[in-house]
Amino acid sequence: MTRNTVRLTMAQALVRYLCNQFTEIEGERVPLFAGVFGIFGHGNVTCLSEALEQVQDQLPTWRGQNEQTMALAAIGFAKAKRRRQIMVAATSIGPGALNMVTAAGVAMANRLPVLLIAGDTFANRLPDPVLQQVEHFNDPSITANDAFKPVVRYWDRIVVPEQILQSLPQAVATMLDPADCGPAFIGLAQDTQELAYDYPEVFFEPKVWKIPRPRPDREAVAAAAELLKTAKRPLIISGGGVRYSLAGETLAKFAAERGIPVVETIAGKGTLTHDDAVHAGPIGIVGSTSANALAKEADVILAIGTRLQDFTTGSWTAFSRDAQFISVNAARFDAVKHRSLAVVGDALETIGELDAALGGWKADAALLKHAKTLFAEWNKLLDDVQAPTNDPVPSYAQVVAVLNKVAGPNDTLISAAGGTPGEVVKGWRVKNPDTFDCEFGFSCMGYEIPAGWGCAMAQEGPGGTGGTPIVMLGDGTYMMANSDVYSAALTGHKMVVVVCDNGGFAVINRLQQAKGVPGFNNLLTDCRVQNRENPLHVDFVKHAEAMGAKAVKAESLADLERVMKEALAHDGITVVNIVSDAWKWVPGDADWDVGVPETSNFETVRAARKAQEKIREAQRLGV
Repeated sequence: MTRNTVRLTMAQALVRYLCNQFTEIEGERVPLFAGVFGIFGHGNVTCLSEALEQVQDQLPTWRGQNEQTMALAAIGFAKAKRRRQIMVAATSIGPGALNMVTAAGVAMANRLPVLLIAGDTFANRLPDPVLQQVEHFNDPSITANDAFKPVVRYWDRIVVPEQILQSLPQAVATMLDPADCGPAFIGLAQDTQELAYDYPEVFFEPKVWKIPRPRPDREAVAAAAELLKTAKRPLIISGGGVRYSLAGETLAKFAAERGIPVVETIAGKGTLTHDDAVHAGPIGIVGSTSANALAKEADVILAIGTRLQDFTTGSWTAFSRDAQFISVNAARFDAVKHRSLAVVGDALETIGELDAALGGWKADAALLKHAKTLFAEWNKLLDDVQAPTNDPVPSYAQVVAVLNKVAGPNDTLISAAGGTPGEVVKGWRVKNPDTFDCEFGFSCMGYEIPAGWGCAMAQEGPGGTGGTPIVMLGDGTYMMANSDVYSAALTGHKMVVVVCDNGGFAVINRLQQAKGVPGFNNLLTDCRVQNRENPLHVDFVKHAEAMGAKAVKAESLADLERVMKEALAHDGITVVNIVSDAWKWVPGDADWDVGVPETSNFETVRAARKAQEKIREAQRLGV
């Protein structure tokens, strides 16, 4: 048999392979790789860009402004698509590649797929040291791209053209594996990109990838069912894995029929609507009093699709020491944490099999009624703190309430770091499933605006909600990464960015002072600045206008409502600026373990240390 081949450069072959990978979303075949975010430099402009230019209509390339933020946009896209479609982020070598390492950490922590491609040094080493090369005197094989190894699920360096025949399928399989999902990195040696090779044509045959649904072990399901039957006060914790498994409706039905209240992690928020019959609020440090009360009372916790991060568990102070955990997770690593009864499998499949194994068992009918009573009390608390007042400067909670009021049912709220996560996780009342994105696995300042750009792209195709991304962030985060305001204006993508100006890094100032340290280097008034009484403030309206956005400053809550309605009606990007209070926050009732100095000259720090020791005494011990 004669093997048919086609002669292509390695870069051309890579791009052709990407163009021929497909998936299905809601029954429609779509490209697996929806596009490329790219910044070209000498490490990729002569070869990779040559290949991408020829497929613009099939695999569109979007020019980023910063390597980190374009990769964050790819992550926001993947999250909005619930890991069903993937974007590529391509950069040159050296500093451009290293700029993407932070974004790789975001994708790694959040179990989200993105394909990161960077140029690399010369495989033949003849011109070494080349421009932007870092040299290790005892290991010439190390390049800047080795920095990706701790923060990706798959890593490879292509030094001969035929290596992509094995590497690319493995990278794709990793990104689509429910248990191993995360970023994949491929480094392309500069001189290898240019080399032609006779690739087998079968390598480029169109392939439709199916995301697997691994079924759990029967004995594990049976054991989980028997343990759950012993529960007097069971509780379900719904994590991000439920969303990515598309198991929201199944979970809601299961919980309603079994009479078990459901609380949500940060990543899981938005799986259920706020008013769902079984929903009892977000759990943990930025959670609700209702969910945290149920956690304290629970004797068996069914944790589905969550890695039980410290913000979920209150650093393991949120539960009774005698409570038992059943952990359903596609990843064995997550399922076995903290002495859980591990059920390794897809959330959708496992819920169905667990339901069948439970037979006619149901929780006491009083439990769900109790949960809804607690949740009603939480809603009353929210109503009180979100209500308008005569204060000239509104709180975050009041701003959240206005945004929530004017948002359409399919509009997506996006936040990440600083003061907004706690306020939106607590205070945002989800109207439709999958319209909430708070990146708190890595808590990456700067995620918000690029994620809004990626989300706007994701809403356009199959599986998108069709709504508008509403990005909420603080002034400190805006200053870290705002260039994709220009990106969205340049490409014509619609989003609304709400900048709450509270004069610096307000939420970390809150933690600093709560642990006894005087305010220092966080608020502008505590920094080494020319005028502490009246520090220089950025004119965010002028700044955003300079990048092509429609921009406006809201002078009050009433004005904010008017401005937001206009912004949501505007067919483009709008930046809304409002001054907000740096000291008012929605109250919380969960503990968090952070380092507090064991010795200090400050009496306030010494007192905080004693309080921290009490928190640690309450921790549930586990491994």
